[in-house]
Amino acid sequence: MNNNHIPETIDHIKAAWEQAFPGYLFTYQFLDDGLAKNYAREAQLFSIFKIFAGISIGIGCLGLFGLISFLVVQKTKEVGVRKVLGASVVGIVLLFTKDFMKLLLIAFLIALPLSWYTMGQWLSNFAYRIDLQPHYFILGGLINLAIAILTIGYQARKAAVVNPVDSLRDE
Repeated sequence: MNNNHIPETIDHIKAAWEQAFPGYLFTYQFLDDGLAKNYAREAQLFSIFKIFAGISIGIGCLGLFGLISFLVVQKTKEVGVRKVLGASVVGIVLLFTKDFMKLLLIAFLIALPLSWYTMGQWLSNFAYRIDLQPHYFILGGLINLAIAILTIGYQARKAAVVNPVDSLRDE
């Protein structure tokens, strides 16, 4: 069927229907319209999910930013002593990052089976669905890791480049 001749094609099919099945009502719908109607709820749910996921990521980053800022203030003198003793900026950033990475790994290991099960249950309701693959979840974990490293690294780098004289002046 050519998209340019849809009304003529429908009229032709309707005439053939009335000839083959006189007295029966001819109704039709396009497959893509039916599928769009069936998945409209999921599309709306996906839009809402994207909004709340963005809000959640933003709140999480703000919380992590606040926590690392608090730790940087608490460890100002430690960072100053480490710099006087020859610590590099990378070493100081790693000092702040390593504890958070352990927590992030634990959170990922807890979230992985829960999200796998939840996604499997949700996808089982669809006739046409994808098979869950581990790389979907690994990619999500890596994105989470990148966001955390950027958030922590920003504050840790600010602490690492401060002149140690300024942080140790009160001692």
